[in-house]
Amino acid sequence: MQARLPEILADLEAFVRRESPSGDLAGLKEAAAFLEEAFGPLEGRLARKETPKGPVLLLKREGEEAPVLLLCHYDTVHPRGSFPEAFRLEREKAIGPGVYDMKGGIVALLYALRHAEATGRKLPALEVLFTPDEEVGSPETRPLIEAAARKARAVLVLEPPTAEGDLKVARKGVGLYRLRALGRAAHQGVEPEKGVNAVIELAHQILKVAALEDRERGTTLGPNVVRGGTVSNVVAEAAEVEIDLRVWTLEEARRVEEGLKALTPVLPGARLELSGGLNRPPMEPTPESLALFEKAQAIGKALGLSLRPGRVGGGSDGNFTAHLGVPTLDGLGLLGGDAHQRTEYVVVPEIPRRIALLAELLYAL
Repeated sequence: MQARLPEILADLEAFVRRESPSGDLAGLKEAAAFLEEAFGPLEGRLARKETPKGPVLLLKREGEEAPVLLLCHYDTVHPRGSFPEAFRLEREKAIGPGVYDMKGGIVALLYALRHAEATGRKLPALEVLFTPDEEVGSPETRPLIEAAARKARAVLVLEPPTAEGDLKVARKGVGLYRLRALGRAAHQGVEPEKGVNAVIELAHQILKVAALEDRERGTTLGPNVVRGGTVSNVVAEAAEVEIDLRVWTLEEARRVEEGLKALTPVLPGARLELSGGLNRPPMEPTPESLALFEKAQAIGKALGLSLRPGRVGGGSDGNFTAHLGVPTLDGLGLLGGDAHQRTEYVVVPEIPRRIALLAELLYAL
């Protein structure tokens, strides 16, 4: 892999330059075309399915056992033109939109599979899903991911490792809720007593929402977006808040949701409406997923890596597969940092070692 680093960087640059923000169908189709060009010549069958969110690609390599499922998303969070240059090298960094999250991981997989074919090393049966909507919650592809996971004996997620380089065995679950307060409009100057102010009602409720947090258990609630009222001389008839929930366990998610559903109005005549729910269940470690991590840890040690079991607050498609009880290991992409920022990067000298880790893990499964 060290000898192939210039070639790897050339493919990484070509992929990153095909900018593919979530929802940008033209950009997503350009990126999908790169994937077809790169993975199409490999052994197995590469199929394409058009969806409203963009193309979904599935690479299948048959085998005697149940397959290992690899999850790769190729959409990014950055609108086109967000970076001064779509791809650039600065000292030991390769910088560009999605280079770390997670186009670098996809290129790592490409070279791991090419290595297997070039050397004759045996791979397990594989299914590789390339999806276009992970950064917006995987609304279109979640059923496809879960259907593939139910047939798999293990799942590897090509998201990047932690900033310290560790693999990911746990991710928080993500809940997205909207709480609406409904009051009654009235003239603020002439007869305000006839109104019920939804903004004031919502202010009371936001404090109750915040009280459901439990930082010691890692449970956070962010009432981060608030809207309400129409004009200043009308008592606000409606107001709403968007709430972001993060939890380590399904038990905590249930506790918070029960608390949200139990909220009652403070002001006479006010009403509350709650919508939303758990967007991604928590990725909770199991003995089987930890055994998968330990296998990767041992391989990493032989490559000079000291890998630890990482826990992170953000979700991935691995949350869905872990929730189904399938052993899931995340963070097998490239080392780097600044995810979702305009300085997103991967560490160039570490690229060969991370690809070697992925390849050797595939051989060991």
